[in-house]
Amino acid sequence: MAAERARRVHLVVAAVAWFAVLFQLLLVLTGEAILVEEDPPGLATRIYRFFAYFTIQSNLLVAVTSTALARDPALDSRGWRVARLAGLVGISVTGVVHFFLLRPLLDLDGADLVADKLLHMAVPVLAVAAWAWVGPRPRVTTRDAAYALVWPVLWTAWTLVMGQVDGWVPYPFLNAAEQGWGAVGVACAGITLLFVALFALFGWLDRRLRPAPEAR
Repeated sequence: MAAERARRVHLVVAAVAWFAVLFQLLLVLTGEAILVEEDPPGLATRIYRFFAYFTIQSNLLVAVTSTALARDPALDSRGWRVARLAGLVGISVTGVVHFFLLRPLLDLDGADLVADKLLHMAVPVLAVAAWAWVGPRPRVTTRDAAYALVWPVLWTAWTLVMGQVDGWVPYPFLNAAEQGWGAVGVACAGITLLFVALFALFGWLDRRLRPAPEAR
């Protein structure tokens, strides 16, 4: 019964995450101007920028890992542990950073607003709540957390380098041309500390909460 309940919970998270990502992709493909005031760029550039957002990557990680868990709620392997932990922490950072740094800058309505709330609020809340309720746990080790941290570090490095190449960054607090490198450095340091704190928190909770799903 516990495994079946876990399967249903993960299926709901996967369905919402996939819908949110695909819905936002549809809006991008049809030329909606997301987080920009000017007309949207060409199709190839729009697609690249869509996948360049940390928000999209974290939602995709949640969608993929939740889909796998919907098939096998007790799934376990080193690579999967890293992907799952990266997804949980990444989607948590997505929610926190959006709420405190990006939400005040946005003026969205209609379909754009729906997609924004799904990606930045619904999926983060559902993903963390599902983990807290049905696991799987225990799964987190210090080594897994170290591997999972590689993704956001590489994403940040790539984003800053590409920002110097073509002048575009997905988030305004990473725009060195407008904010200055000092402000960007402070933002990166603060978000890095948030990542480390969340990895530590998930690891601590992983050891303290009851194992899940319960044995069949």
